[in-house]
Amino acid sequence: MKKLATLVLGSILLFGSAACDTTAKTSSDAPDSIGGNVEEASKVGETKEDASSEIRQDQLNADIRAREQRNDIAGDQTVRADSDLQSEVRSKLEANIPRGKLAIDAKDGVVSISGTVPNQKEYDTIEPLAKEILGVKSVKLVDVKVVPPAQ
Repeated sequence: MKKLATLVLGSILLFGSAACDTTAKTSSDAPDSIGGNVEEASKVGETKEDASSEIRQDQLNADIRAREQRNDIAGDQTVRADSDLQSEVRSKLEANIPRGKLAIDAKDGVVSISGTVPNQKEYDTIEPLAKEILGVKSVKLVDVKVVPPAQ
């Protein structure tokens, strides 16, 4: 009976994790998928206010620290689940590019990013910031556009 219960529970968890294949987003109006479109990309004011608040910065840093501590306990720091990579890269980009509207996906250490940023300087920081996360092997900028904010 214990083996059957373990098998059933394991199957449910495996199915649930496979069904949760989602894209991490730096803001609610970021693309829903890699290569998706950003609606009204030039309206970045609300996104910046949320991402640059002190409370949000603390939340983002705590998220990264918690995942790193969990991986310290589990063993190899460079071996990360795709969902952990997505979340950590999302947190890193949201904290450092507060006006960006980016969607992040990860598969086997390869991080794909799409969306918009307001200027070239922030565009140029995407890849180096993503590579700061342990376990990121490479970064693909898929359809990331520079869209200046509306005046």
